[in-house]
Amino acid sequence: MLARRNTRRLLAQGAYEVGAGHYPIVVALHAAWLGSLWLLAWDAPVDPSWLAVYIVLQALRLWVLASLGPRWPTRIIVLPGAPLARRGPYRFVSHPNYVVVAAEIAGLPLVFGLVWHAALFTLLNAAVLFIRIRAEGAALAQQRASALTMGVRRSGWDLGAAWGLTDGRDDPLDRQPFRLGPGAPRGLDRPRRVA
Repeated sequence: MLARRNTRRLLAQGAYEVGAGHYPIVVALHAAWLGSLWLLAWDAPVDPSWLAVYIVLQALRLWVLASLGPRWPTRIIVLPGAPLARRGPYRFVSHPNYVVVAAEIAGLPLVFGLVWHAALFTLLNAAVLFIRIRAEGAALAQQRASALTMGVRRSGWDLGAAWGLTDGRDDPLDRQPFRLGPGAPRGLDRPRRVA
């Protein structure tokens, strides 16, 4: 499976998994959705308009996969230092794969006229996505904070003391000050240089 191979490759490059505890819920939800759909829709008539929508969703899924390439897993995998995806649908939406999956979970049951099935699993998926997107957001925020900390430690300016947030002695980061470059935002007091 492509996602499993990508996950192994990313982990070998120093990536780590976040939110592993809720991943079995994601798998169980998708298995229940597909299994119940198989049982309920095997002899149901097909609505061609919803089938066309579902086919378009698969094209969008391929666009997402092509945009992420070897960085597409089904788990939340963080590769420190790697930039966020900004190609393909990621130029327009921060979580295009989640949008496709949510639309797919609603759309495929509608192909077979199973409105209640679409509504039920859409609500369940929304609850799982709420947990998942929060876990992913927290991991990305931690990565950004880690990158900022590394920048602070490699530079020569003390922002905390300059803006009155620290006294320049309490925080270990104050001893490893941060440098504002020539593109520093206007209107901010220039930080003092730490001796």
